[in-house]
Amino acid sequence: MKTTNAALAATLALSLAALAGSAHAADTKPAEQKKPTEKCYGVAKAGQNDCAAGAGTTCAGTSKTDYQGNAWVLVDKGTCTKIKTPKGFGSLTPR
Repeated sequence: MKTTNAALAATLALSLAALAGSAHAADTKPAEQKKPTEKCYGVAKAGQNDCAAGAGTTCAGTSKTDYQGNAWVLVDKGTCTKIKTPKGFGSLTPR
């Protein structure tokens, strides 16, 4: 009898754990909705660009100077040209 009760208790515990896990999954968004982004040139500090900063660079973290005109970072869409740096505002095209 004790074995049957233990098995029943274990089954019940596993069922509750499974239900709790699926309930938690239902609380999250079905697919993470990311904000639209755009490439913003001329706003990255040296070595903090996202990718391909023109001749002499290969990808992320390779820009040589602060606010390099051909180095870009991803920013929320519509914010690039509002970002002010010592060299001016961000640009949607390489400088």
